Amino acid sequence: MSWILAFHLISVICWFAGIFYLPRLFVYHAMSEDQISKDRFVIMERKLYRGIMTPSAIATVFFGAWLIATAPDYYLPQGWLHAKLFLVALVVVYHIVCGQHMKRLKEDRNTHGHVYFRVFNEVPVFALIAIVILAVVKPF
Repeated sequence: MSWILAFHLISVICWFAGIFYLPRLFVYHAMSEDQISKDRFVIMERKLYRGIMTPSAIATVFFGAWLIATAPDYYLPQGWLHAKLFLVALVVVYHIVCGQHMKRLKEDRNTHGHVYFRVFNEVPVFALIAIVILAVVKPF
């Protein structure tokens, strides 16, 4: 079980690294004015989203489900786990929204400015704080 937990945590760290960095790329992409910069951001965003974020998200869910499967009688009745899973579902939605923003930026159909993306970039911080507190403190 320790190995599963270790791989779950590694996956979470990699996923959130991407979740924190991709919207920062959106900020710079939205601010860029020349086509060379825009094309460079398209490549960087695609590699981060497809090469790091999505595989890490899949691994996070896989190893998390595996952890629950190792002791369902312990985990499933826990209120903190249900709250954590709800927040994880919201992070998955955020991940998907990032993919939609990425597509609109690539197609030059973005309607948001850099300020929007700066605020958008801060949203997952609150989810991460709550998820860690729920998993470590287990308040209920």
